[in-house]
Amino acid sequence: MSEITTQYAFYQAEQLSRDEIASLQTERLPQAVACALKSPWYAEQLAGLEAEQITSLEALRQIPFTTKEDLRSAMPFGFLAVPLDQVVRMHYSSGTTGTAIAIYHTAADLQHWAECVARGMLRVGVTRKDIFQNMMGYGLFTGGLGLHYPAELIGCLTIPAGAGNTSRQIEIMKTFGTTALHILPSYGLRLAHFCREAGVVPSRDLNLRFAFVGAEPHSPQTRARLEQALDLKAYNVYGLSEMCGPGVAIECSAQEGLHLREDHYLAEIVDPDSGQPLPDGEEGELVLTTLTREAMPLLRYRTRDITRLIPNSCSCGSQHRRIAPIVGRTDDMLIVRGTNVYPVQIERILMAIPETGSNYLITLATVDEMDEVTVSVEVSADYSYDDSRELQALRDRIRQELHTELLFRPQVELVEPGSLPVGEGKAVRVVDNRKK
Repeated sequence: MSEITTQYAFYQAEQLSRDEIASLQTERLPQAVACALKSPWYAEQLAGLEAEQITSLEALRQIPFTTKEDLRSAMPFGFLAVPLDQVVRMHYSSGTTGTAIAIYHTAADLQHWAECVARGMLRVGVTRKDIFQNMMGYGLFTGGLGLHYPAELIGCLTIPAGAGNTSRQIEIMKTFGTTALHILPSYGLRLAHFCREAGVVPSRDLNLRFAFVGAEPHSPQTRARLEQALDLKAYNVYGLSEMCGPGVAIECSAQEGLHLREDHYLAEIVDPDSGQPLPDGEEGELVLTTLTREAMPLLRYRTRDITRLIPNSCSCGSQHRRIAPIVGRTDDMLIVRGTNVYPVQIERILMAIPETGSNYLITLATVDEMDEVTVSVEVSADYSYDDSRELQALRDRIRQELHTELLFRPQVELVEPGSLPVGEGKAVRVVDNRKK
């Protein structure tokens, strides 16, 4: 038994073999279906289903998908599977793609959630000696509380800083010696920019070691920039309010994908259009089934997130399967001149060019009955240009690289650092002004 398991009994789940994980899923799946059938919505939709017969993924696939539209249609209590007096917390989904949805938790749900996240944090090296500064929003959004309680469970000094007020965030880091952050990747880059302007050198003035980033898709190039600018290692955290929040899957120290907590979630990858299952390694939509959720169990929930299951085992030794970083959502995919485009594809190109800054905006419009795409990107504050020829050369280079990736040539607008709008929450990267 590892030293970590000796301190944290719940960490033992990280050491399960593939056979043990499969056995646990077989045991828990019919229990999860039986629990779901206690909710009004599933009781009606799946009337006559024998829960004890659903003991495998193949058997589970006879059950139709659950969608976000289903959750909205059954608001506020249609998916609640326990009496209301057993519910100890409610969250709202972020509502970035439509009307927010109420998500309910029992005390056991919250305990499982905290343990899943804590397992991921321990796996990358967080200890009770770390000072954890949580820079995500608190309240109805799951982001802040999603890592607050796991950090406390580990024993970290936990600072509920919340989002925004960048100057104060840096003051807290310097005063208390913060070693770990929870932060939006876009806000992390803004934090790095603020440090440069304030003359704060993270490698000299701060004690940062870790950043846990999530809540918005981001490219490996963005993470590399964040790591270099703040002198830390950044780990991708995946989750969604409908499952619990952050912590469904987290990167380990090997950073070879995000490990699913398979003792709590059963994953499928399906074709977004047909809904047919796809093999490991093939990109599609992630579908999740909760295995231990009490208040609001969900069966075959379509997350709309695009990823793939990574074949083979991770070099870290964990046998929990991994997903690749999310490349986008089915509902944020843009169709431009017949081509499917995810904003993160554009981000990947921009962030790989040293002369560009960290903020960008994609604007779509209809010009002469054709889709027109303009990519506005800030020029890096570290670069200066003496004449327009250098700017034009950079603009042409970006257009060419985007053309190679997207198969059409967008307009590129270079703007001064700090001139594009920023917010305290998830970054707004796309403005679609096309004729409907």
